[in-house]
Amino acid sequence: MKRRQLAFTIGALVTGLVIILNSCKKINESTELGGDLIPPIDNINTFDTTLSVEAYNDLFTLGGTDPLKEDSLRSNYADEQFLGRIDNDIFFGKTEAEMYFELKPEFYPFTFRNRPDSIYFDSVVLVLDYVETYGDSMAAQTLSVSEITSNFRVDTSYIIRKNSDITTGASLAAPATIIPAGLDDSVKVFLDTTKSQLRIRLDDAFGQKLLNTFDTSSANGKLNAYSTDSAFKSYFKGFAIKSTVAGNALMGFNLQGENTKLAIYYRHRHGKPDLDLDTTVDYFRFRASSSFGLTGSAAHNYIKRDYAGYPIAAAQGGTSPDPVIYLQNTPGSFATVKIPGLAALNNRIIHRAELIAEQVYDPSDATFTPPNYLFLDAYVPAISKYMTIPFDLAYDGSGDLNLGSFGIAPVNKLDGSANVVKSWRFNISRWVQHIVNDTEPTVYDLRLYAPFIVSDQYRPPVIGSTPSATQFGINPTIAKGRVRIAGNLGPADTNPQKMRLRIVYSKL
Repeated sequence: MKRRQLAFTIGALVTGLVIILNSCKKINESTELGGDLIPPIDNINTFDTTLSVEAYNDLFTLGGTDPLKEDSLRSNYADEQFLGRIDNDIFFGKTEAEMYFELKPEFYPFTFRNRPDSIYFDSVVLVLDYVETYGDSMAAQTLSVSEITSNFRVDTSYIIRKNSDITTGASLAAPATIIPAGLDDSVKVFLDTTKSQLRIRLDDAFGQKLLNTFDTSSANGKLNAYSTDSAFKSYFKGFAIKSTVAGNALMGFNLQGENTKLAIYYRHRHGKPDLDLDTTVDYFRFRASSSFGLTGSAAHNYIKRDYAGYPIAAAQGGTSPDPVIYLQNTPGSFATVKIPGLAALNNRIIHRAELIAEQVYDPSDATFTPPNYLFLDAYVPAISKYMTIPFDLAYDGSGDLNLGSFGIAPVNKLDGSANVVKSWRFNISRWVQHIVNDTEPTVYDLRLYAPFIVSDQYRPPVIGSTPSATQFGINPTIAKGRVRIAGNLGPADTNPQKMRLRIVYSKL
């Protein structure tokens, strides 16, 4: 990330002291404290204060100069795969999502029914198991399907932000224009009556190759394509599918779903007369793993963000705190959060300390909805790594993190204009208690973001414990979810939605 100075400036310390003078005010916002029991605020025994924070926009990158911004997350076939284009998110710009995958016979040697000279091609259809649409489901998407020509490997995890390792060749179908909203409709075709399918009819010439050429050819020293898994891969390395014309949504699919398949329809003789034909279908499917001598299917989901010319790009690189923070799910963005006044707090009993972050409403939020969850962690200069918030995020005896009580899920509230917005309240009470007790010597800069996977250092909630690497999931998918959060311009900021640290405490 573009690292701003980690030490507090003299100006920041002065600002923090000014803020602390306001520490004995009467509570003036609704109490949404996540279920923790705290004593009532009476201005005699229990008090309420709000510390100003500073938040700065930043972007994750790939191949940049700052390793702390590096996003090298790799795609996994078991995760929901996204396809489509967003060309007009007025705040977050453009997104392209492409899918690459293999569909194979379910066993080898494979053969179509009856002899090769007694079968007649009908059609071939690429089918994907539809899950959901993120964005404008009524905006058309035009899809192209082509053949992968590079060495597409099942033993390689491809970086989500990168597709240069995969090359494609001939188109396998005419462009198919679909409306995402229609993918939930029921489908009635031969031996397949169901719903939630994307169906793209592929070129007849490709179907003829699958049915005839692949089943008989041994040219150039190759075996029959259906004799072994490796032989089939030498003939056909997989499908690449992308949206080629402007759209405004991402569609999610399940590669392991029953509806993901290559359907090859044909007729075959079951008697001597030429007209005595039966119609049938064979399916090639995605193979989740390698077993019984069969190799699993390769897959990659490529997600490209383009922020040029949009507000999220304009918000980058400033030296003053940002009034609006732009957070987007992986691969996306984050904010660095500083709390200048925290180091100057004197010792007290902390009943609750919560970092409050609230959504800034716009009508486009109904189309491009916020992430399910946000996450907050801390940058530790001594090890040049990010760490889960000390003392507040902890594994229990079952190996589960207390993510719920920590505050990754938002609650709904009304903003000043009666719009329903999301509000996150991160419980950092124990960390703040250790800071004011002087048992936690460093006030860390924090990072607020909407990750798919968190890869952090974890320090057990014991003073002086040693951190170690940990990894866990936050959001259920990549790609979907973005939100604008109110920043904070300093003590003079009158925005009631501003990001802030609220503390409920008692004096010693």
